[in-house]
Amino acid sequence: MIRFGPAGIPLSCKGRTLKDGIEDVHSLSLTALEIQMVRANTAIVYPEDEWIGRTISDIEAGLAVEIIRGDETISNPKEKIEEDDQVVLMAHGVTDSYGDLSMIGRMAKRLDVNVSIHTPYYMDLGSNDDLTDTCLDSIRHAGLILNALDGDIVVTHLGLYGGNDRDTVDENIFSNVAMLMDWWKDAGLKPKLGLEITGWQGVFGSLEQILSMCDDIDGVVPVINFPHHHSRTNGSLMDSSDFKALLETVEPYCGKHMHSLFAGVERSGDNEKRLTPIKRGDLKFEPLAEALADLRPDITIISGSPLLEHDAMYMRVINERILSKRAAKTIRLRRKEEEATAVADAVIEEK
Repeated sequence: MIRFGPAGIPLSCKGRTLKDGIEDVHSLSLTALEIQMVRANTAIVYPEDEWIGRTISDIEAGLAVEIIRGDETISNPKEKIEEDDQVVLMAHGVTDSYGDLSMIGRMAKRLDVNVSIHTPYYMDLGSNDDLTDTCLDSIRHAGLILNALDGDIVVTHLGLYGGNDRDTVDENIFSNVAMLMDWWKDAGLKPKLGLEITGWQGVFGSLEQILSMCDDIDGVVPVINFPHHHSRTNGSLMDSSDFKALLETVEPYCGKHMHSLFAGVERSGDNEKRLTPIKRGDLKFEPLAEALADLRPDITIISGSPLLEHDAMYMRVINERILSKRAAKTIRLRRKEEEATAVADAVIEEK
């Protein structure tokens, strides 16, 4: 199955809550929504009196995600808050409270909308400084939220090189992701952690780097960002065979389902300049649709275009049009074969 949806709440959606966004995606006949954690700041607060003895799911005054007890951080949503604990609140939450997440997740399943989360776009897992700790927390919190939503995949970038030694940055990123996945398993999180291909040479995240990490670390999967890969490889995605080769390379690492993003793109050499509406730039959707019709993968394609849901619907229409043309061609060929067989049978009977 191929799913299409926007990267964030649709621009046309009158409400701006996650619940509103999922309902709007469904009304547009789309089947996926990638939540954008643009601001993932947290506040650590002491519990109010009425929170004592209750769980983070019971707190209605904010999106609580974890409990801090002494030197221990507790991620179990069923753990009861004690008097001397501290509570980690999302300063800009996906919902008003943790307790809403399971209800919204059930609604998304009922409406057949697959939910994923993209962590903040500026990530640094390579410097091993205070910012790295903050970024790791952002990924962990995204995992906890999506797990409560019963969603599919947490998508993240990993870090830029800057003026740092590339080998050191690579080693730090690898060890931090490995450590993160140990925590992921201990916390019992069901969503996959998706490592996204990036569009700049100065940022960790070439196809080769991502697949190498997937080879070595259990639980992580590649995320195909088509405009990023196109930019990073100096415009390599031109016809359907290029897209087929990329999909066939990545699919074995993804398990049952692939996750991807598509948009138009403007680039400078082998670096991305900006994402554009799909009808602009030199990356076209039609060749990808042809490749999808050949391979029939199980894949989600998120629209990262500035037009969001408009281009998600555009991709769905193009995909359906190509499938319809192929089905019509198959029917025509079958009818010709049947007519030819009938003529041959008639000739044999005459003889």
